[in-house]
Amino acid sequence: MATLLRTEPGLGTALRAKRRILASAFVGTTIEWYDFYLYGTASALVFNKQFFPDASPLVGVLASFATYAVGFIARPLGGVISGHLGDRIGRKALLVASLLTMGVASTLIGVLPNYASIGILAVVGLVGLRLIQGLSAGAEWGGSALLSVEHAPAGRKGLFGSFTQVGSAAGMLLATGAYALTQTFLTPEQFQSFGWRLPFLLSGVLVLVGLWIRLGVTDAEEFTAVKDSEGTVARPVARVLREHPRGILVTIGMRLVQPAIYTLMTVYILGYLKDRRHDTTSGLAAILIVSAIGLLSGPFWGWLSDRVGRRRIAVAAAAGVVVLIWPFFWFLDHGSLTFLPLVLLVGMNILHDAIYGPQAAWFAEQFPTELRYSGVSFGYQVGTVLSAAVTPLVAAALLQAGGGAPWLVCGWFAVLGVLTTVAALAAKDPVGQRAARVTTAAAGTGA
Repeated sequence: MATLLRTEPGLGTALRAKRRILASAFVGTTIEWYDFYLYGTASALVFNKQFFPDASPLVGVLASFATYAVGFIARPLGGVISGHLGDRIGRKALLVASLLTMGVASTLIGVLPNYASIGILAVVGLVGLRLIQGLSAGAEWGGSALLSVEHAPAGRKGLFGSFTQVGSAAGMLLATGAYALTQTFLTPEQFQSFGWRLPFLLSGVLVLVGLWIRLGVTDAEEFTAVKDSEGTVARPVARVLREHPRGILVTIGMRLVQPAIYTLMTVYILGYLKDRRHDTTSGLAAILIVSAIGLLSGPFWGWLSDRVGRRRIAVAAAAGVVVLIWPFFWFLDHGSLTFLPLVLLVGMNILHDAIYGPQAAWFAEQFPTELRYSGVSFGYQVGTVLSAAVTPLVAAALLQAGGGAPWLVCGWFAVLGVLTTVAALAAKDPVGQRAARVTTAAAGTGA
């Protein structure tokens, strides 16, 4: 990553001046996603037994993943609220509030009594806290993405925005690592009894670190100039929906296959491998490896998109997902799990990160400054609900409908990949257009 940041003279000076902004984007989103992904991992490993013990194995899994989906369903509401406030009062205030809210909700999940202790109230409490997590996550991404992109030097928006995106990989690395450690040092009985709670309780400590960093940042001049000139909009959400429907639709579309493949490869496969291969460790180990690599691959794809444009990278990656998904499920059923990290590297660090790494900058380029928080948050969160929110639930249902064969699941992912490709082709790509003009001019000069 450091090599990418030193590719041009003077860039190091610019980064030093903005280091707290980048640290805020990275550390804050890392903590937010650590909390959010903890829930996903717990849904795959323990929640069916802790909160739905009387259900059949299939119903227990479906119920566990349904509560997982609740958090995603709440995210658009969080995005709408934060977009309205963020476009009016600023990005920083919303980021501090989202981090604090997520930390409180996750810590409370860590002390929530299970079904055996308080019955249905445990399920109600779990769903309620997951809703709060979803509202917080809905507020987090848009503000963090815009704070980093709006502070970026010219020609480096993709790279700077990727620091927000890398927080997702780092959060997954921490969440998966926390569960891997508890499973390593505790017996299965101890893990099911109390060990699964420990990673949630750690959230309180991490939030204090994130708050210390975020309280020291300021909004970018690009936004403060709009605010100082009284250029803010009274109802930014309504206006962006009315005046920029194309931007909303393409951001929703570009969110379809990427979060779905992420959820499949980091949440769903844990339960799949446990049920089909009786393996509870290979998936976690592989996710740890690719999450660590994601700390580098995310910025790489953001940097490359600043050079060649966002569109061509996203289209190639979405097409790659459509092709990969078919042999991927064959591998899960029949392949040697020794090679699982390599398979996930292709799916996550190449295909997924190629779409996700440049996404913060690309989404920001679809909307004007005064409507940007509302636009990126709404499109991002609605797209996430239509993909990641239902991926474990739909995949489990399609697997059952296919008699245990995964081909219906593969077909569903192929449809998502095609829709994302269409959205990418329709999106604005200022960097790609500039790169094309430079190439055309160079070719003309050579002729």
